[in-house]
Amino acid sequence: MLNRPFFALRGWWLAGVLASGTLLASEQAVAQAAESVEAQQTQAALQAQIDAADEQTREQLQELRRLERETRQLDAENASLTGRLAEEAERQQRLATALDTLEETRAALPVIEQNMSVQLSQWIERDLPFLREERLARVERQPDEQGENTIERINGLLEAWRVELDYGREMDSWRGRLSQDGREREVDFLRVGRIGFYYLTPDGREGGVWNAESGGWQPLDDEYLREVRNGLRMAKDQRAPDLLTLPLSISANDQQGEQP
Repeated sequence: MLNRPFFALRGWWLAGVLASGTLLASEQAVAQAAESVEAQQTQAALQAQIDAADEQTREQLQELRRLERETRQLDAENASLTGRLAEEAERQQRLATALDTLEETRAALPVIEQNMSVQLSQWIERDLPFLREERLARVERQPDEQGENTIERINGLLEAWRVELDYGREMDSWRGRLSQDGREREVDFLRVGRIGFYYLTPDGREGGVWNAESGGWQPLDDEYLREVRNGLRMAKDQRAPDLLTLPLSISANDQQGEQP
């Protein structure tokens, strides 16, 4: 009877020890599990930080590359703009110089116009007297009457000079009035450049050559009358061009010294 309680007590103690061990083991397992979960959470948080850092780094790299591209583009645009600005500055300088020169030229234009008009009028007065009134009228037009400015007037004088130059390269004929020896009659005129000026009456019986030295008409004999008649036909395209044997209106020295 006395041993039973002892065994019972020992059994109870063993059971308590076993229970305590089991409990301790359970607590350790729970603690280990908690540590494992915490470690996993910590690892996940760390990985998330790493991922976030990697994404931020990639974004920063992309932004850096974009900024580099924009910087290169701006550098190129600045270089181009610098070149354009330099060209524009040079152009503005040339324009300013041209304007200064233009003002000087504009101030000199009236004098240039007057000199051109006087020289051309004198040339026509000294030249063979063909179409003289028409030629002088081309020179003596008044700007106020024509509504022209000085530049337009000078252009008109230049055109008159060109017409005068063309006269020296052409053969021409026309019918007009001839005043001679106090009488006026209708004749056919023939001009060969600026070296020969002739007339022939419509019946072909009388004709003459202008003599620049004497300033008058000299009669032609029958041989030269035929040549004038041939020249009139050539000027009117009624005869093929051919050599004409006619006395000249001016000498070789006059021809060299009298050029427009």
